[in-house]
Amino acid sequence: MGMSSLKLLKYVLFFFNLIFWLCGCCILGFGIYLLIHNNFGVLFHNLPSLTLGNVLVIVGSIIMVVAFLGCMGSIKENKCLLMSFFVLLLIILLAEVTLAILLFVYEQKLNDYVAEGLTESIQQYYSDNSTKAAWDSIQSFLQCCGVNGTSDWMGSPPASCPSEPQVKGCYVKAKLWFHSPLSCISESSLSVYGVIQVLGMSFALTLNCQIDKTSQVLGL
Repeated sequence: MGMSSLKLLKYVLFFFNLIFWLCGCCILGFGIYLLIHNNFGVLFHNLPSLTLGNVLVIVGSIIMVVAFLGCMGSIKENKCLLMSFFVLLLIILLAEVTLAILLFVYEQKLNDYVAEGLTESIQQYYSDNSTKAAWDSIQSFLQCCGVNGTSDWMGSPPASCPSEPQVKGCYVKAKLWFHSPLSCISESSLSVYGVIQVLGMSFALTLNCQIDKTSQVLGL
């Protein structure tokens, strides 16, 4: 009975981490795609490296490493790798909770920082080609103009601004876009991801205990 339970747990955890690893590959690939085709990072001259592409590359790489440890630890029945997998998942989960709390507490400061960064980047529109391309892209995509409206531009607004008289600023449009149904789907996905992390930790601990019990039964 013990051996059959061990095999079942081993293969469940292996396939669980295999799917986890494939998800990490997809996130990494999407992050690389954004780094190549997206230049919105230049809109924030203080932190040009803090872009969605860079974040996805880092997150995807971490997921792939952690999932690899889980796969190898389960299929090899290696307690050291299993505990490393458990500890890393626990650290990631705690970091996610801490980040969520910080974003909630400092939401207004973050909003002010984003608005300030966008306002500063407007001044670089005519002198920096990357900034110009980024602003043209975001204004065309969101059908917005400036940070708060056309008044943010000195003189006439760029051709990428819509010709509507009451066009909204990109800051407001971006916030509306992030609160769209797509954002709700993303939040639900993050919740499911958190549940998957907890299940992975539970499987790893259970398999680790089962390995100990099987070793005692076999006299190892």
